[in-house]
Amino acid sequence: MKHYLLVICLLFSSVALMAQDGKTAIGVVLNAANDKPLESVNIVNLNAVKGTTTNSKGEFQIEAKVNDTLHFSYLGFKSIKVRVTNDWLKFGSSDIKLTELALALEEVVVNQLRLTGYLEVDIKQVPEPNTNYRYQISGLPSGYEASKPSAINKIIGSIFNPADFLHRMFGKKPNELRKLKKMKQDDEIRNLLASRFDREMLTALLKVEKVDLDEIVSQCNYSKGFIQTANDLQILDAISECYEEYKLLSRGRNNRL
Repeated sequence: MKHYLLVICLLFSSVALMAQDGKTAIGVVLNAANDKPLESVNIVNLNAVKGTTTNSKGEFQIEAKVNDTLHFSYLGFKSIKVRVTNDWLKFGSSDIKLTELALALEEVVVNQLRLTGYLEVDIKQVPEPNTNYRYQISGLPSGYEASKPSAINKIIGSIFNPADFLHRMFGKKPNELRKLKKMKQDDEIRNLLASRFDREMLTALLKVEKVDLDEIVSQCNYSKGFIQTANDLQILDAISECYEEYKLLSRGRNNRL
């Protein structure tokens, strides 16, 4: 009888430990002003590089462990980061409240063309077309983008070291470079990034400033037009492509030595 009691106690202890070491964080995201649930809130585990969104009831569940950081973002609300605690995983659902931001529209000034009748004067008023070119480099699966044809000389001169800024930004953060691969492989993360243009989720995942993120893409020979119009997924793919091409060229140089 004692043996049976011992086995039962061990089973209950195992269940308790499994609950304590749970790998799923569940909760509900609410509007802090009225406690109404928020649907389609973007949630990303910055450590595990996993993503999800809330359902119509504001509910979510995401893979997480103790001390992981979850990033919550929603259009019109202030984004927050929440640390996953042992109690959260052990005792179940947690309420996450987001605070609404005050939205202000910037003044838009429309300048009408005033033609004078003199061709030399009038032609200067017409804005230049946005001409972005993509150049294919022999031996590489994809090319480089530049704003003017003459920029091809700059591309040729810098292609042998296109990832200097990646190493400058991430050289002391090897884990952030590993995240690039994880982010590209996770369909949920890619879907979240494809709908965003604010770079906020990317900067949170890679732990860099937005200005540094734009500089990296610029130094990888992508045009200003691309940087201004690309969604976050396109920016992620551009950085990843730049780094992969750098590794390809580096291996080629090492093999020749």
